[in-house]
Amino acid sequence: MIRSLIAVALVGLSALAVATFPRSVLVFLLFQGSLLYVFKARMPDPLRWGLLATSLLVLMPTIGYFNSYYLEVATQVGIFVALALGLNIVVGLAGLLDLGYVAFFAVGAYSWAILGSPHANVIFGGETFPLAGWWFYVFLFVGLGTAAITGILLGLPVLRLHGDYLAIVTLGFGEVIRVLANNLDKPINFTNGPKGITPISRPPTPFGIPYGEFFYFLALLIVVAVIVVNRRLEDSHIGRAWEAIREDELAARAMGVSLVRMKLMAFACGASFAGVMGVLFSAKQVFINPESFTFLESIGVLAMVILGGMGSIPGAIVGATVVTVLNLQVLKGFSLWLNELKNAGVTVLGYSLADLPTQFEPAKYERMVFGIILVLMMIFRPQGIFPARRRQRELAK
Repeated sequence: MIRSLIAVALVGLSALAVATFPRSVLVFLLFQGSLLYVFKARMPDPLRWGLLATSLLVLMPTIGYFNSYYLEVATQVGIFVALALGLNIVVGLAGLLDLGYVAFFAVGAYSWAILGSPHANVIFGGETFPLAGWWFYVFLFVGLGTAAITGILLGLPVLRLHGDYLAIVTLGFGEVIRVLANNLDKPINFTNGPKGITPISRPPTPFGIPYGEFFYFLALLIVVAVIVVNRRLEDSHIGRAWEAIREDELAARAMGVSLVRMKLMAFACGASFAGVMGVLFSAKQVFINPESFTFLESIGVLAMVILGGMGSIPGAIVGATVVTVLNLQVLKGFSLWLNELKNAGVTVLGYSLADLPTQFEPAKYERMVFGIILVLMMIFRPQGIFPARRRQRELAK
């Protein structure tokens, strides 16, 4: 009972603090921490899920009203949570190391970007395009199917590979997709090359909801659907077969597991989630180019899965949230704060920050700080923040 009251008070007070100090990164982090506390605290499940639903459906949009950037961060978190959950199937459950996962994200994004923009007239001629905004909802399923087929096409050549060899092939596949997007502007201009595609149509929103809130709620809805699918797959015979393949392919085959079918299914399922979010991403951004789908993006999503805990659904969610918030808010906010001190000529230990060479500007070291955090995490908690029980037992031996 006491924990329940603490959880209610913490969520309410943190939301009030964000509304009172809409530009403070620290109070927004407090609000996010309160959601984590609610998830982990011992309390009746109806109260737990009621608090989380109220926070995400009511408090978060209200906070976004005071500072729209918070809603943007929350939407980005939703996109990367879905990507992490998709990669968690391939890497965490099936044990297939995929370093080119962002390729499926790109396939979904370009499927809507091409046909949902005037650029399609360059390819097909005439003045038929862009498609009407309501086609966006259809293309959520088109992106799902296209990415799933792409995942199967990737899976076919790598069925006999595992470990480092599989990682190299998937890395190459991701780079092939990016290079194609970068160079398919001739002889037929499919992707407009490095210039990218814009403007991309946005869908009509129900009840005139502003686009910031619309994309947040849509991302949240997709994440809930992905979690449900992940949960059902995890507890099904398919999920058990993936875990068997991850532990020992030879033993799995001896027990009658079809390696070909299960591996292809893992690639297809993981890729389909990325394809759906790619469609949402292109409509939200209105502009995409190949630089949105680099190798570093694949590594970022993989870091989310490993940091949260491989094979764990809560781990993938928390890992994606931590990494996204760390990159978009904490490190950038810290860099902006230090730059403000530098511009103000603040002196620290007798040294004026205004004299700091440009090579030492904090904005240039965000990736380095992020890397150091990951290294320390892997040293002191290699199982991740919320590891799967089996993974935790393995590392405890």
